[in-house]
Amino acid sequence: MGVFEELQERGLIAQMTDEAEIKELINSGKAVFYIGFDPTADSLHVGHFMALCLMKRLQMAGNKPIALIGGGTGMIGDPSGKTDMRKMLTKEDIEHNCECFKKQMSRFIDFGEDKAIMVNNADWLLNLNYVELLREVGACFSVNRMLTAECYKQRMEKGLSFLEFNYMIMQSYDFFSLFKKYGCNLQFGGDDQWSNMLGGTELIRRKLGKDAYAMTINLLLNSEGKKMGKTEKGAVWLDAEKTSPFDFFQYWRNVSDNDVIKCLKMLTFVPMDEIRELEKLEGSELNKAKEILAFELTKLVHGEEEARKALEGARALFSSKADTDNMPSTELDESAFTDGKIGVIDLLSLTGLVPSKGEARRLIQQGGIAVDDVKITDVKAELAKEDFAKGYVVIKKGKKVFHKAILK
Repeated sequence: MGVFEELQERGLIAQMTDEAEIKELINSGKAVFYIGFDPTADSLHVGHFMALCLMKRLQMAGNKPIALIGGGTGMIGDPSGKTDMRKMLTKEDIEHNCECFKKQMSRFIDFGEDKAIMVNNADWLLNLNYVELLREVGACFSVNRMLTAECYKQRMEKGLSFLEFNYMIMQSYDFFSLFKKYGCNLQFGGDDQWSNMLGGTELIRRKLGKDAYAMTINLLLNSEGKKMGKTEKGAVWLDAEKTSPFDFFQYWRNVSDNDVIKCLKMLTFVPMDEIRELEKLEGSELNKAKEILAFELTKLVHGEEEARKALEGARALFSSKADTDNMPSTELDESAFTDGKIGVIDLLSLTGLVPSKGEARRLIQQGGIAVDDVKITDVKAELAKEDFAKGYVVIKKGKKVFHKAILK
């Protein structure tokens, strides 16, 4: 099986411009492809994870990735999937975020000589002359056709700024520039990027008289239909300072039964033969597949040692053993106590398990909080220092979130 066929079997491909040509490029290792990442935060998150895995998979087959950091397009903002205009970032914010992305991407992609390259579209977009751009590129785009793009149609009712309207032209110009400078012949992106990607292939054809290709990948959704990587605490980040390896592991360990096989296919390098066997599992046996998924992805992002620690910590929790060494924790000092006691609501707030004390009250009232396996039902409940006799207490939020509060 060629790598193209494997992408199809894993459910990664949504649509493409020319299947025969793309199949030949990828399977022969002749694809010079790019995926863009707008630096809207100082860390990549789980939503970027599929693209990074795809880049790694294709590089292993001999193809050459170009990781495009959107230092230029990040100053405009992609309207796709947005109901409002994005917050405008400063140039300094964007530069800082770009550096953070570079460091994280290097864990997935080999940027050795002639293996892969990383570029920043600020290098060509920020120096463009507006009138020259209108003459060279603007003449190739029909406004009527642009307005039929799904990313614009979604915003027309609430208002689409002229700033964001230019995003399609900027992304198309990226492909045009990468084709000329690096021989980039294939662009990957999410299904919501299709119109922008077609704009790039058309610009190359009209201006250079040559062909380039585009392919979108299926966006991975969980069973509730929300975008992958979102939790009640916010995004699941690849930066260990933002999302600990244990929490990252737990996110994947707790995916729904309906999603675990899909995630194994799309995101891991577990051979398809093994996944087909896991696909036969049902009921509680699916926990084996979830554990494999969580371990493999944590190993990719944080390394095997951290993945092993997270696995052991998770197993201890699910089997009610006392090993809490690898559990997320918060240290409490004397200032957290009043007359030797701390309210459970204050404890939940200090550990970051709740966004507000109001949410803490709601969880307690609904029976969603336990301390050392004892359910807390009174919103005025307190813990005394004597309750920390072993040096800590274990807080359980719902069925799957555990946290250790340590008395210093």
